[in-house]
Amino acid sequence: MLSPEVPSSEPLSPELPSSDTMPSAKPSLKSQSPVVSQVRKIIHIDMDAFYASVEQRDYPELRGKPVAVGGLPSQRGAVCAASYEARKYGIHSAMPSRSAIARCQHLIFVKPRFERYRAVSQEIRAIFFDYTDLVEPLSLDEAYLDVTVDKKEIGSAVAIAQQIRDRIRTNLQLTASAGVSINKFLAKIASDLNKPDGLSFIGPDDAETFIEKLSIEDFYGVGPATATKMKALGIHTGADLKRWTQAELTQAFGKVGSYYYRVARAEDNRPVNPNRIRKSIGAERSFFKDLVQIEEMKAALVNIATEVHQRLQKNKRHGYTLTLKIKYDNYNTITRSRTLATPIKENEQIFQLAVGLLSVNVEPGRPIRLLGITVSNLIDPQPYSQLSLFS
Repeated sequence: MLSPEVPSSEPLSPELPSSDTMPSAKPSLKSQSPVVSQVRKIIHIDMDAFYASVEQRDYPELRGKPVAVGGLPSQRGAVCAASYEARKYGIHSAMPSRSAIARCQHLIFVKPRFERYRAVSQEIRAIFFDYTDLVEPLSLDEAYLDVTVDKKEIGSAVAIAQQIRDRIRTNLQLTASAGVSINKFLAKIASDLNKPDGLSFIGPDDAETFIEKLSIEDFYGVGPATATKMKALGIHTGADLKRWTQAELTQAFGKVGSYYYRVARAEDNRPVNPNRIRKSIGAERSFFKDLVQIEEMKAALVNIATEVHQRLQKNKRHGYTLTLKIKYDNYNTITRSRTLATPIKENEQIFQLAVGLLSVNVEPGRPIRLLGITVSNLIDPQPYSQLSLFS
């Protein structure tokens, strides 16, 4: 008998900083693309504990209480999001629910309602578009806005950010934190400075001094492993990072070293791109009871493959690479991929590729708690005709 499945959200991977400049967005009819010589005005909006806050808003009895959105401990679930009341106990997203309840015995678990969160996210974005056409969503709960062109003639980017926050509070009864600065890197960091329900501004005259004092752990794009490596090299602050040459950083960290070199000097030329193309589309399932039999796993992949196919169709995308994710009962995770010469299009094709990867990579008899499928190297499946060599 198959174990019941706990549906998860679509992967919501925020854009990681890249050493490459992103392609320019297409200008709108009002041509809001800023002149290159202008100091840009960038806002980063980050909703506060978004999933949990929506649940507390919709269900008043949850307000002021520690809430975890996710699967129950008895169902071997994980925390998707935690309210600020829960975070006081050290509870955070991706934490096993059993560990969360051990930290807070009166923690309230709420089943995720991802369609609800998507609907609220659309309402938030509608507010953004009142102020600029240059909106780049990173996930359901955060986005960059370029307000260099003052669409409503408000007078300042800080005032625009405050108006947006006020409207979110008044119209949706939710709170958002905002960061305002001259580029995406600084705006992202600024939005974290005064959370929750805060507004921070890093001006052009203060940018480099601010970066020099910033702890390396607080650099956007520097994860825990990289921070540990940097500290081992004597890099603890932005000032330490700034002492390294671009060649030295590239040698130590690869291509992303060029990014570290630039942001240490408060430089980030990536535009706010409203037409940012998704890099992957996928779905995954955690199981109430670990799967051990290969037939159980194949049956689970049927549903996951169907969901991935539906999402590909919804986003009008095909892809060349399929990746299978396997998480074992001890939380060790492996991913295996296969890239084809032709686009992956059909539901059955997604399923068969996933099963093929499963069959040769799964450890026999070892319990599995999660399976996932992702399609990447995406293309827009516009019809085309192949030219004949003899015409």
